[in-house]
Amino acid sequence: MITAVHNLVYSDDAAATRAFFRDVLRWPFVSDDATSPHAAGADAWLIFGTGPSEVGVHPTRGPEGSDWSAPRHHAISLMCDDLPATMADLASRGAVFTTEPADHRYGLVVMMAVPGADDIQLYEPRHATAYDR
Repeated sequence: MITAVHNLVYSDDAAATRAFFRDVLRWPFVSDDATSPHAAGADAWLIFGTGPSEVGVHPTRGPEGSDWSAPRHHAISLMCDDLPATMADLASRGAVFTTEPADHRYGLVVMMAVPGADDIQLYEPRHATAYDR
C-alpha cells in the first residue's frame, strides 16, 4: 500500500534551500543523517513534512489543432486558502515573489523564489481539491 508521496528538490545550495523550507515555510522536519552519505554537521539531511497532498496529471499537448505544448516534466506547487494573506505572511519571514499574482483559471498563482533551487508555484486553487478527501 502506498502511504505517502515523497517529493525531491535538487538544489545548488542545499543548506539554503533547507533553511528556507525550515525557517520561511516553517515546515516540520526530521533529520536523517544516519542514512545520508552527503550529510555532515550543519548540513543535516532534513526531510520535511509538507502536509496534505494531491497529484494532478497534465497533458503535454493541447487538443487537436492547438499549438499548446509543454515538455514532459514534474512540478511542485504549494496550495493555500488565501493567496494575498499567505504572501504577506511568507514575505514577513523573508520570502521573495518573482511574479505578480495572476489568474490562471485553475487558481490565483504567484511564483516564489527558493534559494539554491528553481522558483516554486504558490496558488489559491479554484478547482476541486482531493487532498481533503
